[in-house]
Amino acid sequence: MSTQSLRKDHKLIEKVLQALDATIKLLKDGKQIPEQILLPTIDFTQNFTDVCHHGKEEEAFFPALEKTGMPTHMGPIRMMIVDHERTKAIAEKIEEASKKYLETNDSADLILSLEVYVHHVTEHLWKENNRLFIMAEARLNHAATDIDNNLEEVEEKKLKELGKTRSDYETLADDLEKSVSEIK
Repeated sequence: MSTQSLRKDHKLIEKVLQALDATIKLLKDGKQIPEQILLPTIDFTQNFTDVCHHGKEEEAFFPALEKTGMPTHMGPIRMMIVDHERTKAIAEKIEEASKKYLETNDSADLILSLEVYVHHVTEHLWKENNRLFIMAEARLNHAATDIDNNLEEVEEKKLKELGKTRSDYETLADDLEKSVSEIK
């Protein structure tokens, strides 16, 4: 299945979104969120989601769809690229807001940027899982193995550039989930 690798990424991203949602609730309850939660959040949102996952889609998946006649300058692919750009901008806001929070203990901007990120990415993943991937599987079934290989190659390249492995990000997601759950 040509979307299996991307769906696996989505599961990992959803796990982090749940941790971010819990972080929002803790911040609203006046709890302190330590740097060791915020820095991995920034790493994941900027590097795994944006660089690795979006890189796989933009460098391997969308071009494969384009070869089947799906345009990239309009329609679903263009919408996804616009969403990716917005995701990146929101992740940068999380970084700015995290720095401000760590310096001033003012959580308002951090809460807002996390809420916007969770909402936006949740909606984006739904669109991909329930619309784009269904269309893609019908169009790409004949080339699924090649596409899976291309997606894997892009993932390996992107992670190597970041000096990370998929396992690093899976552990990061698990650690975030655990760390957030331990805040009293």
